[in-house]
Amino acid sequence: MFNRNRGLRRVAAAASLSLIAGCGVFSGSGSGEGGRIVVGTTSAPSTLDPAGSWDGSWELFRNIYQTLLAYPDGATTPQPDAAEKCAFTDSGNRTYRCRLRSGMKFADGDALDAAAVKYSIDRIRAINAPSGPAGLLGSLDRIETSGDREVVFRLGKPDATFPFVLATPAMSIVDPDDYPAHSLRKDDSVHGSGPYTLKSYRDGERAELVRNDRYQGFADRQNDAVTIRYFQDSATMVKALRTGDIDVTYRGLAASDIVGLEARTDTDLQLVDGTGTDISYLVFNPRDRWAKVPAVRKAVAQLVDRSAIAHTVYKDTVDPLYSMVPAGLTGHSTGFFDDYGDPSTAKARKILTDAGVTAKVPLTFWYTTDRYGSETGRMFQELKRQLDASGLFAITLRSRPWKTYVVGYQKGEYPVFGRGWFPDFPDADNFIAPFVGQENALGTPYPSPVITDRLLPRSRSESDRGEVVKEFEEAQQILVDDARLIPLWQGRQYVAASDDISGGEQALDPSTIMMMWELHRKTSW
Repeated sequence: MFNRNRGLRRVAAAASLSLIAGCGVFSGSGSGEGGRIVVGTTSAPSTLDPAGSWDGSWELFRNIYQTLLAYPDGATTPQPDAAEKCAFTDSGNRTYRCRLRSGMKFADGDALDAAAVKYSIDRIRAINAPSGPAGLLGSLDRIETSGDREVVFRLGKPDATFPFVLATPAMSIVDPDDYPAHSLRKDDSVHGSGPYTLKSYRDGERAELVRNDRYQGFADRQNDAVTIRYFQDSATMVKALRTGDIDVTYRGLAASDIVGLEARTDTDLQLVDGTGTDISYLVFNPRDRWAKVPAVRKAVAQLVDRSAIAHTVYKDTVDPLYSMVPAGLTGHSTGFFDDYGDPSTAKARKILTDAGVTAKVPLTFWYTTDRYGSETGRMFQELKRQLDASGLFAITLRSRPWKTYVVGYQKGEYPVFGRGWFPDFPDADNFIAPFVGQENALGTPYPSPVITDRLLPRSRSESDRGEVVKEFEEAQQILVDDARLIPLWQGRQYVAASDDISGGEQALDPSTIMMMWELHRKTSW
């Protein structure tokens, strides 16, 4: 029988997942029993070099590389991993010191010392890859080392979120002997110190992970090997789950497949449904003739029917979102609903005519075909239907695969384009800061000095994140007023697995990255 358990995610949006099948619970005992675990996903890495990725490649990185800090045992704030301890050592949140564990080594036996940590993070900034994570290090001034185990991060400005940055897989520690200082590594080999080593890799097909015997860290590995298989679509992945070719599915389950799985009564599978913090949104390019017009953007915001998208396209497997900061995080607001209310053609027409726009506005919407799930194309068809039906817009749709899509938006080719965002870390800062400023994660400059020069610095000076709600609410209102970014929906996290798999309760960290070492086969009921 197919069983579903809907649970609420913790404050930091890291679900305490319980998957129930019959009388068994999806957190049974056992360690490394029954051979390797096979996990299916539709999110393949774009690169194996941490300096080149600010995307879903982090899923693999978490399992084969190591960071100074991470999220052990369900923690919602960063805790030591490669580090023995880390802390701010001043009252102004500008000096952050870490001491490494003793005797750390990479999987090939090379020493993992303070110099390697400094090298790894310095090269991210030196390479400054267009699709890389250098933007996360905006507050970092310099890195110093003292002996083999002490690393000191000197920040140019207070930043209470810096430990969260160090806990992202972007800050993975690499072997200086194997990674060039000023360019990305191009081959398919990995030299890390994580729970697993990458035994073999076929781009877009599979990654074979085996236990790293030199690993020192918090992970208590419940299996000896994991195969990650990369699928082009949800239907093929779910078929593989049903036939037993894979044991677990994570990212990329289509709404229709989720609904189909729930409706079945003749299969022994498990499903978890928990509120997530991934979001979907539209980006408007200020270089475009029409997208740069505030009234055009606001008219689109006035017309978008998020509830229709969630219901008709996603079968209620996502929730309408009215802020760039998702529900469940401190500082969340509902600014787009508060300002625009329900979709209204009359209100949208008034917005345009008050700005002197009387002719039908032509806009081209771009989306990627292979990154955010198979519903993406249907969602953009629904957006086109909504906007065209108003008589105020003439929408043209265009699409590309992810690898070429990224290049296009970084070059500023798209008037309006769709993006998704999985959090780097569970804080409202991470749903605002990456999208504003001259250099941001979108490749589309968005100067907003009130946010970048006043609100974010003020919030980062406060370690107690509950004390900066006002700053986050003000920043979100600026985003609403500008309508450069229009949020669409907030996702839920679905994991499906065969009923003999345990460990899902611990498998997702607060940024919804799967820690493969928690998965194992049940040995008792």
